Amino acid sequence: MMAEESTPMYGSNDVGADSILLVDDTLILRDRLAMAMRQRGFRVQTAGNYEEAIEVFRHSPTDLAVLDLRMPGRSGLDLLRRLLQMHPRVRVIMLSGFGSIPASIDAVRAGAVNFLSKPADADDILAAFHRGDEPSVPTGEVSFPAPSLARNEWEHIHRVLSDCGGNISEAARRLGIHRRSLQRKLRKRAPEDPATPEVIEDQETLCD
Repeated sequence: MMAEESTPMYGSNDVGADSILLVDDTLILRDRLAMAMRQRGFRVQTAGNYEEAIEVFRHSPTDLAVLDLRMPGRSGLDLLRRLLQMHPRVRVIMLSGFGSIPASIDAVRAGAVNFLSKPADADDILAAFHRGDEPSVPTGEVSFPAPSLARNEWEHIHRVLSDCGGNISEAARRLGIHRRSLQRKLRKRAPEDPATPEVIEDQETLCD
């Protein structure tokens, strides 16, 4: 749950910005975060998908942007790259309902300031902006223990699903498996590799 009722730890002055774009396809989460950001002194713009965000940002660019990684249609990574093309100085935080090291590295390498797992409240997000060039995920040459075959499969499935904009039928077609088989795989938790902590949260539900 968003913590807009609590005393703000950070405000617009703390992050050196006065405007923010919030992009998430879940209306209630987007609206609650927008309210919290307004209470912290920001001019807030909102959008529910890639196309809406581009239109809003074109007419009213913001200093900061918070993007959901997985949305219907084009992904948050696509949106991140496009926003940086339009306004190279915009600072972006990427959010995801389930965190993964590969996804976080992809986001930071594409230009995001940081990558946070949901739920993230306004202070979590502003704290990440406040840290600036100190992202909490690895960005350079990183070394991880070799993942298991099951973990590799899990990561591959979710990358394909992301490329398909969350469309399970299209992802199943590209993977060459039945749609119901893919749905069963998506309901499973990410396999935990030996000697490494689990870094993936369970994804409760997925829909086309």
